[in-house]
Amino acid sequence: MSAPKITVVGSVNLDLVANADRLPAPGETVMGGAFASHPGGKGANQALAARRLGADVSLIAKVGADANADEALALLRADGVDVSGVGVSEVAPTGVALITVAPDGGNQIVVAPGANAALTATDLPPRIEGALMGQHEVPLETLAEAIARCDGFVALNLAPAMVTSDAMLSRADLLIVNETEADFYGEAKLLASGGLVAITLGSQGAILFRDGQEIARATPPAVSVVDATGAGDTFCGALVVALLEDRPAADALSFACAAGALATTKPGAQPALPMRRDVDALTG
Repeated sequence: MSAPKITVVGSVNLDLVANADRLPAPGETVMGGAFASHPGGKGANQALAARRLGADVSLIAKVGADANADEALALLRADGVDVSGVGVSEVAPTGVALITVAPDGGNQIVVAPGANAALTATDLPPRIEGALMGQHEVPLETLAEAIARCDGFVALNLAPAMVTSDAMLSRADLLIVNETEADFYGEAKLLASGGLVAITLGSQGAILFRDGQEIARATPPAVSVVDATGAGDTFCGALVVALLEDRPAADALSFACAAGALATTKPGAQPALPMRRDVDALTG
């Protein structure tokens, strides 16, 4: 079977990560421990996750003309993601995410989008072949235009939660949200979209619906959690890859949950994204 072809239209960030004994309350300063920087951004994370899991992946995004861009794109290039569609803004810097991580793997994230907010329809190819994956860390009008130019499978991770058009929801073949996002959009509205809807439940796994009816439920394998950053993006990439490989719904969901779990066992988002052989070994 040939590798699924996926185009990701999304964000590229450099993640600035500080570990702390606990996450701070509003207005509180907490002394931290180790600091590290890692490539990140939901678009880039999902692109790399899909690539490491066996897909042929292209990324359409925008970065700044700065040193952060080189670091943010390094792992994508090393693992064979096609980044020829990543443009450079001369006025906006590469996006940055400020992340605090607690010992139990929980995190707080604030994103300064930078060049991600400058991605426009002029950065898109005339036609997007194969499958399309998108998220909400780039302008929604750009994402809507990407969807209009794609004749294939469309997967949307509706994160971060924000008001989006009914047309985008109904066009998507797969919507992916976590529990908080499901509450924001309204689970009933999502399930009425007419396609597949995956709702992730953190350590409790995920549920997959088709045409409003539950068709699969899966729980992740037990792992030692180090950092949950990127786990959701890994789940998204894995689920899309598995569905494009025509795996049964329950099998695809279990595969995605296992991949997401493995992504929590190492620090950082992209450095922790699992390889296909590791997910296959975990799922048997």
